[in-house]
Amino acid sequence: MAFADNLPISESLGVFVGITGFDWLAEGQAEPLKAAVAAIAAGAIIAIARKLLKRPNKR
Repeated sequence: MAFADNLPISESLGVFVGITGFDWLAEGQAEPLKAAVAAIAAGAIIAIARKLLKRPNKR
């Protein structure tokens, strides 16, 4: 399996869109830099969790 298969692209994009949309609705303006930083951080946490929780097959 390639490294790119384990990257949480859709989850990171969802976090970005969610934060940007919430900012836009709550404040009337979006802050894409803040949303991008949060999305990258969430993606890194998800990627690390997937790597740590991956169980090797011992069959």
